[in-house]
Amino acid sequence: MLDLSAPALLPEQGERLVRDEYKREFRERDAAIQDRDSWKLERRQHFEEQGSPSRDALSRGDWMESLRLMEERREKLLSAAQADERRNSAFHRVRVVEQPLTPYLQWELNSLRQQAECGTRVRVVGAELVAPSESDGLLPELVILGGDVLYQVLYTESGVPNGAIRYTDPEVIGCWESYIRELYRVGEDVMSYFHREVAHLPPPVMKAE
Repeated sequence: MLDLSAPALLPEQGERLVRDEYKREFRERDAAIQDRDSWKLERRQHFEEQGSPSRDALSRGDWMESLRLMEERREKLLSAAQADERRNSAFHRVRVVEQPLTPYLQWELNSLRQQAECGTRVRVVGAELVAPSESDGLLPELVILGGDVLYQVLYTESGVPNGAIRYTDPEVIGCWESYIRELYRVGEDVMSYFHREVAHLPPPVMKAE
């Protein structure tokens, strides 16, 4: 049975990384993983993605162009999945979803569906499943690489990336990996969720800022 109580995560137990430092370290650690899996938990319903032409097209209100640009990265995703397979390493994502979908989340679910088609393991859980752990605020955005390091990815209030906090305590990492694994176990495959809840939706409309 799912333990709905998420572990604690105290900022003072980790080390703050600025955005460029986090991105550089993440790439290095991810490339070095061998025979270990990684896990990601996404909770926020809106992000300001940076460096994504498809996301930029969404912001402009050009949905068809956004989907076209998204499709252009398919070969890159397939190559990344093949590299993971050679290293005997799988990347698992758990996406918490609230209804009705935000425009960003509708876009991201299209992206996650494509990633799943290319080999990434993605499952969806409803916000009600994690609600018992959110009496004091939303669950953190987390990435665990190869069981060796946990990053709490930070964002500004508007959803702009703002670095991360790095945790290396094995007990902290182990507790959170077990929690995310359990969410993944009970989650729904993103493909079935997408076809039931997303595929039929009209193009999303971004609110004017």
